[in-house]
Amino acid sequence: MRCPYCGNDDTQVKDSRPTEDSGAIRRRRVCNACGGRFTTFERVQLRDLTVVKKTGRKVPFDREKLTRSVNTALRKRSVDPERVERMISGIVRQLESLGDVEITSDQIGEYVMVGLKGLDHVAFVRFASVYKNFAGPDDFRDFLATLDADAGEPLPEDD
Repeated sequence: MRCPYCGNDDTQVKDSRPTEDSGAIRRRRVCNACGGRFTTFERVQLRDLTVVKKTGRKVPFDREKLTRSVNTALRKRSVDPERVERMISGIVRQLESLGDVEITSDQIGEYVMVGLKGLDHVAFVRFASVYKNFAGPDDFRDFLATLDADAGEPLPEDD
């Protein structure tokens, strides 16, 4: 495993243990060159997925890109990293179990929306603003109104 700090290929596993949902192995590693410590996750990959973009272009599914998108939405939010990892693993398992090797970017977006809604409401709205391409404040207000209607709660009035 390559060190994320110095790029050295010679790293050593210091500790291995299953994740909470036993869907992956969490490994603590140390770089033999720079001494940097980092964590990796090893998990089963059922099949190679291909993402069909809105333009029709096809690209290989990239779990790291999904993780970056979720972490961007969660930036500066205090959410347990283990819960985030479980959510991402759950999304990947759902995508793999669809039975099709080609999935649309919209399918991925919908799964992320559902996951973030149960994880953190602010991150959910942040992700939705990009995913649904909000153009201005009215888009936020309309989106929040539909959320409040779903929850049965009125939107707070402006002062």
